Amino acid sequence: MEPLLALMAEWWWIAPAAAGAGTVGWIGVRGTRRRALPAGASTTDRAARTWANRPISKSAARRLELDAALLDLQHARHALTRGRAEVKIADAEVMRAQAERAASRVSPDAVSRARERLVDAQRELRAAAAEVRARRAGVRAAKALLPAIRAGSAPLPVARLLGEHDAVLVRWMAYETDPALAIDFPMMSDPKSPLLAEFLRAHERAQWLRPSSPTARLEPADFLAYRDAVRGLTHAFDRAERAARHGRDDRPGSDSTDAWGRMASDWAEQAQRALAWSVENMGRAASKSWNERATKRARKSGPDA
Repeated sequence: MEPLLALMAEWWWIAPAAAGAGTVGWIGVRGTRRRALPAGASTTDRAARTWANRPISKSAARRLELDAALLDLQHARHALTRGRAEVKIADAEVMRAQAERAASRVSPDAVSRARERLVDAQRELRAAAAEVRARRAGVRAAKALLPAIRAGSAPLPVARLLGEHDAVLVRWMAYETDPALAIDFPMMSDPKSPLLAEFLRAHERAQWLRPSSPTARLEPADFLAYRDAVRGLTHAFDRAERAARHGRDDRPGSDSTDAWGRMASDWAEQAQRALAWSVENMGRAASKSWNERATKRARKSGPDA
């Protein structure tokens, strides 16, 4: 419990924030970042940090998620290309092993191992293809959301991520500040819990990558890193909380479907956002078209109609 008490001393300001969503901010992160950047850091490091804290232009801030989604899709396509190459190499290794086995140069185990590598490569290729489909959905969702961001009816991408980050921190501090929750779910305050340790590591990474404000200058790669860190933080907390409420303490990685579950969650989130904003945009387009037709009819009918 002692390490968490030390953390609470630095994060004391989160508890009041639970009363008003969105008020959790940069206050508790600044000290962490100052410690992470040593006093003897090079001039280049400090210049890079200063440049990164400069505000980003409005247009770049609005389309940051789209640019990041396009970069994400590019990375997924590269992984798919590598996966196809790995399958071809593994297939060639199987044929070579079979030929050498026919000449009695290798044992049957060599052929079996080559086939296992081919199966693994094919599995990775299927996963890479699924990743490409997910990233394409992310691009469509980001494009569908862009008009609403420009109109001001949807938050900036970084602001949305900051809100998601803050929401997890508020949930976590409820277990640290509420005596009843601490008694009912001691695993959520036990530093020896593997799942809580996993959450704390994810928390440290997300805090380091957290931008200073919704308009801080970020490259698409930086946005992706922070987005993935926030998602990892959320999934780690959900797993720890789920285990605590069921009275068990599974070790991280014990669930073989966890990665696929996260991917399915990402797909569902992207599809839901894309559908919501597509429906909204279709409604606006239909309303605009109806108004235009009504105006034309009024003009045709003339003032004496």
